[in-house]
Amino acid sequence: MTVPEFYSPRHLTHAQLDTFLARGWYRMHQTIFTTNHIIDDDKSYRVFWLRYNLQHYTHHKLSRQILHKNRFFTTLIKPFTLTTELENLYTLYRQTITFDGAPSVKHWLFHNEDALNIYDSHLVEIRDNDHLIAAGVFDKGKQSIAGIMNFYHPGYKKYSLGKHLILTKLDFATREGYTHYYPGYLVHGYPKFDYKLFIGKDRTEVYIPELKRWFPYSDQLMDIVVNER
Repeated sequence: MTVPEFYSPRHLTHAQLDTFLARGWYRMHQTIFTTNHIIDDDKSYRVFWLRYNLQHYTHHKLSRQILHKNRFFTTLIKPFTLTTELENLYTLYRQTITFDGAPSVKHWLFHNEDALNIYDSHLVEIRDNDHLIAAGVFDKGKQSIAGIMNFYHPGYKKYSLGKHLILTKLDFATREGYTHYYPGYLVHGYPKFDYKLFIGKDRTEVYIPELKRWFPYSDQLMDIVVNER
């Protein structure tokens, strides 16, 4: 099992973020890190970093259904600003999740009260009239974006707003000419993260650090890498 690596830059350019992401690194607060394993209940799980290849990307049937179902909601993408409205929505969301979430949006993104944001962060807002029902944060690189967090009002769970936020980021990235979207990692044998594959395994790539390369995702590849460790 490898030890997680951390880097704490004072400044990070868009191109530098692209380079880190392409090598299987990802944001944590105001640092950037990588790991091949996580520990949960004293058990070790293998981690695989994912990305969506946006070249020639089109929505499949399920994605179109989610977007159509939510067409009456208002979506806005803008530079990130931390607000009480965001924190209140996250508090409602956190009360319903079954995994270990950060205590606040501020803690998730900054950790330190006085930290400045070294990332070019943007916010996706989804509203039902004037009521904020979902929010997502992503960081912009030069040729890629990284999805950092998504949360939504538990009363709107039937609308698949977490997936809607991912699709909204995908639409933004393809429209702006980005080549890749990095959603974080998948954990082998730990299905709570498998929702990141909902856009289609054939549209998803996985990083194999032993080979320092990205490959088309397949369950068979994951099993081979895990069993050969």
